[in-house]
Amino acid sequence: MSDTPRLDDLESRIAFQEDTLDTLNAIVARQDIEIQRLTSMVKALSGQVKQLAPASADDMADEPPPPHY
Repeated sequence: MSDTPRLDDLESRIAFQEDTLDTLNAIVARQDIEIQRLTSMVKALSGQVKQLAPASADDMADEPPPPHY
């Protein structure tokens, strides 16, 4: 019995797996860049929201309750 077909099959599988790993690596690298960009945007937006929000909960305590209470 010859091992050649079996070795060819293994080599084919390894080549496919290497291609898959390269593709996945490229995807993960792109996602990392996107996550960094989105994190930066969230930090900027969080800062903007903090500027628009009341300074403290004490400021809100001075306001009358909404009419539905």
